[in-house]
Amino acid sequence: MDFNIEYEQEDDGRWLAEVIELPGVLAYGESADKAMVKVEALALRVIAERLEHEECRPMPIHITLAAA
Repeated sequence: MDFNIEYEQEDDGRWLAEVIELPGVLAYGESADKAMVKVEALALRVIAERLEHEECRPMPIHITLAAA
């Protein structure tokens, strides 16, 4: 299971990050990095909830986080 984050700056200066493979998983931040951190955390919560409520089957996942 691979997820991709897309991000862009809004006209008002905020950054929007979204995980395309998980509809509705998006977050705003003051910077691109802050928006991506928020959306990564939200994506993990959504995946955990789906597994706990048996809304999807367990499958191998690969998570790579960039070094701080």
